[in-house]
Amino acid sequence: MSVKLDILQIQDFLPHRYPFLLVDKVIECEPGIRLLGVKNVTYNEPFFQGHFPQRPVMPGVLILEALAQTTGLLASETSPDVLRGMIYYLVGIDKAKFKRPVVPGDQLMLEAKFLKSKRNIWAFDCCAEVDGEFVASAEIRCAAVVD
Repeated sequence: MSVKLDILQIQDFLPHRYPFLLVDKVIECEPGIRLLGVKNVTYNEPFFQGHFPQRPVMPGVLILEALAQTTGLLASETSPDVLRGMIYYLVGIDKAKFKRPVVPGDQLMLEAKFLKSKRNIWAFDCCAEVDGEFVASAEIRCAAVVD
């Protein structure tokens, strides 16, 4: 079963808000397996004012944050009852790789694949693409803790 989420449903789980909410919608989700989210990158993003004014590039750490938010959405769709009333924190990033810059006008496709969970630590294999071209990847771990 594939689940789709709009921005209001995303905000039901993620505590992030503008300008730090970095997933605009979910176009595919197989709970417990994988999730595919979208971030529409526009010139109006506040980080472009300083990174870099002469050649706007989305910071790599924000691409990783977008991937981490994607993992949170997959976890919330996988175990909504377990995560209710908990805060979901980024606790680790391994094997991060970047291949090409993300610029205004790009549609960033964010994929998280569930690897495992143990004692409220969740692990995911994540990848970001633009127009089918590899942008970044990382193994991301997050922890769910009582709010």
